[in-house]
Amino acid sequence: MALPSSHVLAVDLGGTKSAWAVVDASGSIIERGREPAWRDYKGAAARVAGLAGGAAGVGVIVPGIYDTESGRAWAPNLWGMDEVPLRAELEDRLGRAITIDSDRSGYVLGEQWLGAARGLRDVVFVAIGTGIGAGILAGGRLIRGAHGIAGAVGWSALTCEWKDSYARTGCWESESAGPALERGAALDQAAEYTAMGVANLISTLNPAMVVLGGGVLQSEFPWTEEIRCRAARWAQPLAFARTRIERTTLGADAGLFGAARLALLACGIHTESEGIDVG
Repeated sequence: MALPSSHVLAVDLGGTKSAWAVVDASGSIIERGREPAWRDYKGAAARVAGLAGGAAGVGVIVPGIYDTESGRAWAPNLWGMDEVPLRAELEDRLGRAITIDSDRSGYVLGEQWLGAARGLRDVVFVAIGTGIGAGILAGGRLIRGAHGIAGAVGWSALTCEWKDSYARTGCWESESAGPALERGAALDQAAEYTAMGVANLISTLNPAMVVLGGGVLQSEFPWTEEIRCRAARWAQPLAFARTRIERTTLGADAGLFGAARLALLACGIHTESEGIDVG
């Protein structure tokens, strides 16, 4: 498709579906689509290249770990346990540079741009769906860690009682993510573990806001109220008193807006809520 030079293509390579959108610098979605998950990374790259057309830039987020140094992605829900050379494959297909990051980075960037955390510089986005992850902005800087693994909070140790399932997915994720609830985990227990995890993030990072999102946290269960109430017991009290805990206002589109913002920033196209350092 032929696109104006100020429009970018945003792609969310989800574990259950792939979503894409053409987005302008104001955050308006010009065109969008949703397809079954692209479970072959070479096929995914070919599809992205076909959608990109004359876009000024392309931003892609992946459900797992993306190493900005090596350009390799680890997304076991899509492509198995091996890391894949995603950046090289995409750039070969498109013939130009592309911006890639983890989905949790996309969530927090989207919500800080156009959602509940608009304009804030210290934000944590907690996403609970098939897995659990956290996108982190600290002082306006996107935090990825040395190898793109920062925010893998599903591995947070929240109890001293070991279970074998923790070796595969981590303690918090094993107790509170979507698969745990599908297996019959009690909502009350899942809420308590989630409140503990959120409290730890508040005490460690002192954010202005924690945004709750992902499929589980958008269900009818009153997660936001439960977490606010329960986290108060666990978090550092001054930090908790100064942290807002809010539900996402962008819902499933948070990642798409984050991917779009990554592409816009990489292209030097002005967006609202500037002053963000994505490295």
